[in-house]
Order: sequence, then C-alpha cells, then structure tokens
Amino acid sequence: MSKPDEEKKSVEIEYITEKPEAPEKIEKKEEIPGEPAVGETVKEGHKPESEEGRNIKSKLKKRDAEIKQLKKEKDELRDQFLRKLAEMENLKKRLEREKADYLQYALSELLLELLGVLDNFERALSVAEQGADGKPFRDGIELIYRMYLNVLLKKGVQPIEIKDRAFDPNLHHAMATEESDQVKDPEVAEVLQKGYMLHNRLLRPSLVRVLLPRKG
Repeated sequence: MSKPDEEKKSVEIEYITEKPEAPEKIEKKEEIPGEPAVGETVKEGHKPESEEGRNIKSKLKKRDAEIKQLKKEKDELRDQFLRKLAEMENLKKRLEREKADYLQYALSELLLELLGVLDNFERALSVAEQGADGKPFRDGIELIYRMYLNVLLKKGVQPIEIKDRAFDPNLHHAMATEESDQVKDPEVAEVLQKGYMLHNRLLRPSLVRVLLPRKG
C-alpha cells in the first residue's frame, strides 16, 4: 500500500469514529402564575393579568347580567302598562255607551206613566165630541189633573207653597211690583204661575206679583 493510500484510510477512520456532541440540556423552569411561560415573548406594553384585573372583569360581567335583567323587567312592565291602558280605553268606551243609553232611555218609566195621562185626555175629548153636558167633561179633566199631579209627586216634584204671603227671592220671581201702604215687607199679592221643587232643589221658581212698602 502506498503512502497516499494509508493517509486516505486514516482520515476515513477518524471521520467515522468521531461522535457528535450531545445537545445541551435545557432546564425547564416552573411556570409562575401571572408570568409568561418559557419561550413566550411578552408584547410591548402588555402586562400579565393581575388579581385586580380579574376582579374588574368579574364585576363587569355581573353588571352586564344586571343590565339584561333590568331591561327584561322594563319590557315586562311596558307590556303590562300597554295592556292596562288598552283595558282602560275599552272601559271608557263601554261607560260612554252605557251613559248614552241611560240618557236616551232614562225617562222611559216617566213617559210610560204619562201615556196614561194622554189616554185620559183622549177619552175626555171623545166625551166632548159626543155633545154631553159639561159635568162629565169637567170630571174627566179633573181626573187627568189628579193623575198627572200624582205622577209628578212620585218623581219627587212638589209645588212651592207660599207661607204667610212672604216674598222669597230664592223661590219667587217677581213679574210685577206695586207699592202699598198696607205692607211693611215685600209680600206676594198674586201667584201668576206655580213654582216647583225637585226633592230639595229648585226646579222652577214661582212667578208672582209683589207688593212693596211705599217709600217715604
């Protein structure tokens, strides 16, 4: 073997027998909460989340839940309000209809009784057409008068009575006046038209002629 061949063989042996270097061991550090893990890069301006930050997030979540609940309650109250408003509107319309019906038919009972008075008027007129004497006709008119007066009394209508001929401006309306030496205070000389009370309220004043004390 020539010398160059020996050198070549020696180089090949050294190359084959050379062992690669073992990689360096990387110690695994224990991760600390709130700190970035090994190999992680911390972005500029970013800080690990603290306990205070987590508390703030928890409070915000709780506040969001409260807002949602309040919104739900607001919507429910709004629906209830709209339903009550619709019910009140329907009640108002129903009361207006009932009021209109009452005003239209409130006098039904009174008118029914007045029809009886009308019937007697027709009978009296029938007697007058037959040429009968005056007494039956007068009796018929008196019957109608009493019947009509009883209808008014049943409804609370009372004629105004003039006591001691004293003039009362609350109940009497003077249509004419006359001075007299015979009176010291205003007195009713004549009733021109009767007045009436409805229960305790004036329905129509009496129209009267009044005597006044003479002046001087």
